[in-house]
Amino acid sequence: MTPQHLAFMMLINLIWGFALVAAKVSLEHFPPMMFTALRFTLIVMVLFPFLRIHEGRMKEVLIIALCAGPIGFGFFFAGVALSNPSVVAIVGQLGVPFSTIMSVIFLKEKVYWRRWSGIALSFAGVMVISFDPTVFHFIWGLVFIVASSLVGSVGTIYQRQIKRVGVFELQAWIAVVAAPVMLVGSLLFERDQIELMTSATMLQWSGVFYVAFASSLVGHAGIYYLLQRYEVSQTAPLTLLSPIFTIIFSVALLGDVLTTRMIVGTLIALTGVLIVSLRQKQIVRTDP
Repeated sequence: MTPQHLAFMMLINLIWGFALVAAKVSLEHFPPMMFTALRFTLIVMVLFPFLRIHEGRMKEVLIIALCAGPIGFGFFFAGVALSNPSVVAIVGQLGVPFSTIMSVIFLKEKVYWRRWSGIALSFAGVMVISFDPTVFHFIWGLVFIVASSLVGSVGTIYQRQIKRVGVFELQAWIAVVAAPVMLVGSLLFERDQIELMTSATMLQWSGVFYVAFASSLVGHAGIYYLLQRYEVSQTAPLTLLSPIFTIIFSVALLGDVLTTRMIVGTLIALTGVLIVSLRQKQIVRTDP
């Protein structure tokens, strides 16, 4: 990658790393579906002027919106409900190898042994940090998180292929599709929405605003921007840095204890990410 794009990827990882810390504060007050519905509703309010009908490309736009919105989040929250954070931390990172394998099959990208070794090291580092043998006690949770990672990878492949759809246009469509679906889910399975909204503090609302505007409008939009310029197998492995930043923020801000396993896993993951980033080719596509 160019130094500017690599720095942008680091910024995206920083944003996503802090997003889990910010969201944790809000999720102590808002239930998950309501939290997600509020997030996408805010995005709709900001990006509604960017909505455009793209003749001949709306099928791909809607597939991306469904994968990055209600389907992906639906499987994700089902997995969270039936498992524990260790399962989510481990299996959620399967999106990287899934995306890489799909890019080889469907996009005919060439992935050589150096990049595979970097991906393997990055994933191994995350597993060292997060692994808990009790993961095997949550089989259905594992299945749902795997499904969420697979759906997200499908969306990534479509994002790589789609052309002449603006960054914020795509984010607007994702929000328009996801917001009503998550709102209906919240109304069906959660309760006291009005009371929760009126009683929330500014700190609890801040997590919603951060995830909506920083995580989505900068993070997810930024990934789409980079996928238009670099191969999936180049871009996806670098996102494995985000859980590393989450650990750093959790230790610094939430008082979590930094263990030897965290340190070792972080070093392994960073080594893998470094291998992937140093072996990337130059920009392979420049059309927005």
